[in-house]
Amino acid sequence: MIYSVRHKTIYRYADPVTLSSHRLRLSPRTTPRQSVRRFRLEISPASHTLVAERDPFGNAAHLLEIRESHAALSIEARSVVEVQAEEPELGFTPWEAAVAAARAPEGPNALAASGFAFPSHYTGADDALEDFARESFAPGRPVLEAARDLTARIFRDFAYDPAATDAATTAKESCAARAGVCQDFAHVFLAGCRALGVPARYVSGYLLTRPPEGQEKLVGADASHAWVSVWCPVAGWVDFDPTNDCIPGLEHVTCAWGRDYGDVGPVTGVVLGGGGHTLEVAVDVSPVAEPAIG
Repeated sequence: MIYSVRHKTIYRYADPVTLSSHRLRLSPRTTPRQSVRRFRLEISPASHTLVAERDPFGNAAHLLEIRESHAALSIEARSVVEVQAEEPELGFTPWEAAVAAARAPEGPNALAASGFAFPSHYTGADDALEDFARESFAPGRPVLEAARDLTARIFRDFAYDPAATDAATTAKESCAARAGVCQDFAHVFLAGCRALGVPARYVSGYLLTRPPEGQEKLVGADASHAWVSVWCPVAGWVDFDPTNDCIPGLEHVTCAWGRDYGDVGPVTGVVLGGGGHTLEVAVDVSPVAEPAIG
């Protein structure tokens, strides 16, 4: 499946900004099931510097700096991405084996996974959250089977409620409220796994959404999405989406991964001046017959 992805972000400032510096993580990344055919950025003001780099997690990033006075900043990312179907085997590796492999890593894959076995800013766990996760991770249960069960339980037990949380909400707070959005559900999942020592990482990206039957899809109505990936010493990294109770497939486009949302925010940075600001974000994910950016 080939998708055209458009992600537009507009900041409008109450007062002029004299200097701004941002890190952009808007380019989808190449994975075993995904290839990036084309990517480009369109930025206003036109007078700016843009430097491509890789962040510590291997994500494609761009450093943006604007040194002229500006009242607004517009960033539009356009991508063409091909996604392949993948049906991972959940296998029979006990979750305790994944914990042991991460605690005493042998080889580069285990060493890289070990960095995702510890709490991060958003993913600290209290006793209640750990107990919630432990219901899925019974002794000797295969790690990916346990992860699939935790995915289903978060989907079943938590309410999708954008008003219940904000960008600063932690996993403990989301778990106590039993509500939130995809970012919160991913953080709860990660906190539960890491409280037990199971390596798991936060994945950001896009999800193809479908309009209600009989209605046209609205331009700009899609949104960024978040899910998780769990490490198994045999199978490697396997994705799970607790917001939709599924294993991500053809309709999920991977952009970046890290310890939590703080590592993968699409646009982060600082400005000098500006006063208050308003933010507009529009995302479109559309299947295309030919890999062309309009």
